Amino acid sequence: MKTVGVLALQGDFAEHIKAIEECGARAVEIRWSHELAHVDGLVIPGGESTAIAKLTADNPDPIFDTIARRIAEGMAVYGTCMGSIFLAKEIEGSRQGKLAVMDITVRRNAFGPQKHSFETSLKIPALGTEAFPAVFIRAPVITACGATVEVLASVEEGIVMARQDNLLVTAFHPEITGDRRVHQYFLRMLEPTHVGVNPQVVLLHS
Repeated sequence: MKTVGVLALQGDFAEHIKAIEECGARAVEIRWSHELAHVDGLVIPGGESTAIAKLTADNPDPIFDTIARRIAEGMAVYGTCMGSIFLAKEIEGSRQGKLAVMDITVRRNAFGPQKHSFETSLKIPALGTEAFPAVFIRAPVITACGATVEVLASVEEGIVMARQDNLLVTAFHPEITGDRRVHQYFLRMLEPTHVGVNPQVVLLHS
């Protein structure tokens, strides 16, 4: 049985743990770098991106450097909403701390404040023909991506799901729906067939 870590420093990690376990894998909370040695993949959940960025500067434990190293070694990582921001190489108009490992540029709060949160039926061919119930909460969008990034879903405002080798991101929150297809897709990425990316951790915050 594969073991998936869920970064549990803040955000909706409990919902991801439930989703992963419902897909038949083992899920564990990750708060310290040494715990990453025991997982096959990692989920970086939604939450507040500036809060997690502050942790990159204030946390004496080398957890973020360890995540970057494991990504370079090929560990699969899935970032939702804030997690996609934290994985991105570029964040429009911000120098906040980030892992900077995925060749994407993101725009924070692309749909407006939380009161403008919404759900829409999203076509994601990689998940099958049935539309996915995508929930957007203060969501980002991907405004640009490199040649090796595969776009999996888009809306009028920009790209909302993408993959690059062992990295997967969604701007929406599949963990708060009953549809487990995104998590199932991620679990299929845990097989050791992926090439890692070069770590370029940028531990800054505004």
